[in-house]
Amino acid sequence: MSRQIILDTETTGLSAADGDRVIEIGCVELLNRRLTGRNLHLYLNPDRSSHPEALKVHGLSDEFLADKPRFPDVAERLLDYLAGAELIIHNAAFDIGFLDAELERIGRPPLKQHVDGVLDTLLLARETWPGKSASLDALCKRLEVDNSGRQLHGALLDAELLAEVYLRMTRGQDSLVIDALDSAEAGQPAALAAAALELGRVPLIAINVSAEEAAAHEALRAELDKACGGLSKWSAAMA
Repeated sequence: MSRQIILDTETTGLSAADGDRVIEIGCVELLNRRLTGRNLHLYLNPDRSSHPEALKVHGLSDEFLADKPRFPDVAERLLDYLAGAELIIHNAAFDIGFLDAELERIGRPPLKQHVDGVLDTLLLARETWPGKSASLDALCKRLEVDNSGRQLHGALLDAELLAEVYLRMTRGQDSLVIDALDSAEAGQPAALAAAALELGRVPLIAINVSAEEAAAHEALRAELDKACGGLSKWSAAMA
């Protein structure tokens, strides 16, 4: 069973090395690419004020955080929740850097020693759409994920948005499996649902094309390949 955790943090500023701290952690769980609802949401007292610019982003005041637990108080709960999962994070270096700094303060190993790898959706988006904006807002717009409630950044809200963005970004061949499972769960006989996956039994129809049609197809393929920076799958297959 594949377990993935979409994780996001909010912090007092931009530099863990300069003493900025984590003030919010939001986690969303996926099992076999399905949202389970078993999420984790923590607010933390950082024992320092947020930078004014950071406060404008997350809106978490000193007064709000004053009675919240400190990171050492929740560290075991967090690590137990994350243990063995693959983490999915947007701009992972930022969040991992802050969480590693928090763990180092209490004498614990870096986060990657507790989990089964980290996938950075910022890098994935840049590879998928070279030259285009890869911010979470931009991806929500591109993939038609409703982010109208995102007036301020919030770790759990952003993790929930990123979960939907990630599923839409990566829903390729495995969508057939998910659709078949959905059909079975909806009451369709499992045999019929599974049959949807047996693509090898579908006969292929050969269509003869003229020389002009073939030339037009090659021209279109070349234009598409140029538009995606040479990353098209057919180019790799024909190389």
